[in-house]
Amino acid sequence: MEKAVLGVEGMSCEHCVKAVAHAISSLESVKKVKVDLKGKTASFMYEPDKTPLAKIEAAVTEAGYTVVQ
Repeated sequence: MEKAVLGVEGMSCEHCVKAVAHAISSLESVKKVKVDLKGKTASFMYEPDKTPLAKIEAAVTEAGYTVVQ
């Protein structure tokens, strides 16, 4: 398992936090998702061999938010 932190733009409320957390946690091998509204980040543990980071970023984008580096 590796830890990753993504910057996420476009979140403005707790609904947004839940939407981003759901988008990330619904993917295979992703655990311990924590979304920080104030810090505009999403941190999580994942297995890159099973779920590449690009797939996680795509899930956040599909949920309507922007991933920033």
